[in-house]
Amino acid sequence: MRAITGAYLLYLAAPILLLFVGSFGATWTGTLLPSGFTTEWYVEVFTDPSFRRAFETSLIVVLCTCVLNTLIGLPLAYAINSAARAGVRTAARIVSLMPIAVPELVLAFGFILVFSSDTLPFLGTTWLLVLAHVVLTLPYLLNVLLADMASLGLEDLERVGATLGASFKNRFFDIVVPGLQHSLMSGLITVAAISIGEFQLSNLVAGFLSRTYPVVLLQAFYGATGFACAATVVLLVLAMLAAAAGALTARGAQTR
Repeated sequence: MRAITGAYLLYLAAPILLLFVGSFGATWTGTLLPSGFTTEWYVEVFTDPSFRRAFETSLIVVLCTCVLNTLIGLPLAYAINSAARAGVRTAARIVSLMPIAVPELVLAFGFILVFSSDTLPFLGTTWLLVLAHVVLTLPYLLNVLLADMASLGLEDLERVGATLGASFKNRFFDIVVPGLQHSLMSGLITVAAISIGEFQLSNLVAGFLSRTYPVVLLQAFYGATGFACAATVVLLVLAMLAAAAGALTARGAQTR
């Protein structure tokens, strides 16, 4: 059993380790490991105008996606959880999961058909890319919020607040929002991690000036291997930071 687990972990770690080693290799052609040592690939990544612009675009898209997820996700999760009938709650949750069940390619084609028309000529704009990321990531935040609402019993706390004369506004912002702060943060970190690494939908929806980092990363693999490895390591570091932040947030939620 340990041998199988070790082999599986090695299988997962080997490509990442090779990328890291390759990012510092001077040359790498036809061999298992690169030869020489250099840091110039990282310098080229951070000084390349297309990568810098793509990195900035990714940060903007991630930030806007998280903000819109919060503004949409909290009220929507509250509405689903507060539905009077269990069947309505189940149906709403199934519909909210559709973006996960539907392949990203299908979502992208839908955006292309709708927003490349003369009526809605918005394909290739940054804000449309943000909306596409919101559609893709919102279900993940909703699931986290709904699970926390069920475990915390916020409905009972709201009823107590109502009996004490608290208005809906006071109950929502003084009971619901503070009670969900840990799950909201954890869900937004998941949203950010997915948005940072999303490629398929972004590749079809983004315009030339609104390409995200993963989209531009594809072109690196047609050039120098070391440059491609360094550019990929940057993306991996961002994903690992998001994952670490999510783990710390979940740990804090468990100890509250």
